[in-house]
Amino acid sequence: MKTILFIDDELSERIERFMATKDVTFNVAVNLLLRQGLAAVAGACVKGEYSGPVFDSKLRSGIDPSGMNQLAGELESEEHIA
Repeated sequence: MKTILFIDDELSERIERFMATKDVTFNVAVNLLLRQGLAAVAGACVKGEYSGPVFDSKLRSGIDPSGMNQLAGELESEEHIA
């Protein structure tokens, strides 16, 4: 689709810098930047999946260490009631 865009001078300079770093034409640069911007606004992840640190744990998967004190408290309460 062909259209006319009126782009602020500051944005035009930023697009030109982007074009130089990516070695692409103005049309390609604008399309890439629009896709990234629209994806960001829509809440989509532009850079890909998140990957966090991995570590070994002595606990089996599915065990919540933060809930162990709650469980201990509940068991203790049951002992006092019985």
